[in-house]
Amino acid sequence: MGILEAIILGIIQGLTEFLPVSSSGHLEIGKALLGDNSLPEESLMMTVVLHFATALSTVVVFRKDVIELLRGLFQFKWNDQSIFSFKIILSMIPAAVIGVFFNDQIEALFSKQITMVGVMLLFTGVLLFLADRAKHTEKNIGYVDAILVGIAQAVAILPGISRSGATISTSVLLGIDRGKAARFSFLMVVPLIFGKMAKDLGDGAIAQSSLNIVPLIAGAVAAFLAGLIACRWMIHLVKKSQLKYFSFYCFIVGAIAIVLG
Repeated sequence: MGILEAIILGIIQGLTEFLPVSSSGHLEIGKALLGDNSLPEESLMMTVVLHFATALSTVVVFRKDVIELLRGLFQFKWNDQSIFSFKIILSMIPAAVIGVFFNDQIEALFSKQITMVGVMLLFTGVLLFLADRAKHTEKNIGYVDAILVGIAQAVAILPGISRSGATISTSVLLGIDRGKAARFSFLMVVPLIFGKMAKDLGDGAIAQSSLNIVPLIAGAVAAFLAGLIACRWMIHLVKKSQLKYFSFYCFIVGAIAIVLG
């Protein structure tokens, strides 16, 4: 994979990680359109690195929240910060379980499964359309809500289902305030991505990849910068109830992906 292709994929990842249109699905479509002939493990490595870059952009945008969460964890007191941190941990459990016990099956899905991506994009579009029509509330995220949103995040491991779209839509359909739903959705994925990166480093997956380090870095920088823009934009869009436009987009791209597949 060349540097230009990596930058294009990085921009796609940075924008679609936060916009509810499935970053993994768009990456697979982008790889197919760019004629990427990487081996499955190399393709997955590019995906992991780009997700790591967007996780860093999330930390930058929500740096004050991240600092508060860390303070809550290490104060060892049952306060608002520690309660919120506990809910984040609860939300991570479903995806962590699937990632540990079904890792090989997940990796097999990231190999130009364009037809499946198209079907899952249609599913994402339905979720977004329903969430857009939900009533506005000021409800906080409860413990059960955190688990249910975590299950939505676990399902969104499938390429084509938007992680942010699935988690924000689930939160909104549960009656949670839209702004709080977006904040929780973006923060809950950060520990998982960092954990995945640490696991790959420990397993030697990154060292074993034959991908050149330069395209990886170029893609990561592009994903980070695009992610900074998209994250702030998405928070604004969720509060303004403009998810239906993304649902229409998912329907169109999903249909195109099915035809391409």
